[in-house]
Amino acid sequence: MDRARTVMLLPCGALEAHGPHLPLATDVVIAEAMACDCVARLEAAGVGALLLPSLAFTAAPFAAEFEGTLSLPPATVTTLIVDLARELTRQGFALLGLANAHLDPAHRASLTGAAERARSERLLPLVCPDLTRQPWASRLSEEFRSGACHAGRFEGSIVMAARPDLVRDEIRHGLEPNPASLSSAIRVGARTFAEAGGPRAYFGWPAEASADEGRLSIQVLGGILCEAVMSALGERRP
Repeated sequence: MDRARTVMLLPCGALEAHGPHLPLATDVVIAEAMACDCVARLEAAGVGALLLPSLAFTAAPFAAEFEGTLSLPPATVTTLIVDLARELTRQGFALLGLANAHLDPAHRASLTGAAERARSERLLPLVCPDLTRQPWASRLSEEFRSGACHAGRFEGSIVMAARPDLVRDEIRHGLEPNPASLSSAIRVGARTFAEAGGPRAYFGWPAEASADEGRLSIQVLGGILCEAVMSALGERRP
C-alpha cells in the first residue's frame, strides 16, 4: 500500500429518531452509502481509498427528546476525530475524508472544529463537504434544498436503496407530508424537532420516497465527497 496516496474515509452519523418509519441509524446508513460510492470513484481515478468503521455516536440534541436518540457533547466528537487524524498522520496516510449527512448544527460544528484543529496542528487534510452550503446543496433534491428533509423523501429514498430491510413501509405509506422547513426553523432559533414543527421527528414527504431516487442521490453524494477529496489532494501536489 502506498500510504502517501491512500485516502481514509470515515462515515459519520448519529443514532437519533427518524420518524416512526426509518431506523435510528438512518444517517449512518446514508454516510456509509456515500462513502462506498466515493471509494469506487477514487479507485477509478487511481487513488487508493479505505473505509473506516463508521462513527455512529455524535451530537444530536435536536432529537434528544425522542426515545432511542443518543447524543454526545460536540467537544467529545471533535476530540475523537482529531485524535484519529493524528494517528493517521503518524502512519503516513494522505487524507481523512468524512462522509456526513447528519445536519444537526451541533454535529456540524464538531466537524468544523475538528478540521480547524487538524489544520492548526498541521495534520493530514481533513475533508468534509458541508451539504448545506454551495456548491454542494444545489446538486441535491428539491426536498433537501427546501430544508424539509429529515426522514422525508430524500433520506427515506436512500435507506430504501441501501437498506430496504430497515424501512417500515406499511407506516411510511400512511404518513402525511410535513413541509415545515427544519433549516428555516433553525435560523430563527428552534432547538428541537418539536419546536421546528416536527412532533413525530420527520419533515418532508416520506410517502413519496423510492429506491430509484435513493440510488441517484447516493451517486450525487458520492460524487460530492470524491470531488472534495480530489480537490484537497490536488492542493497538496507540488
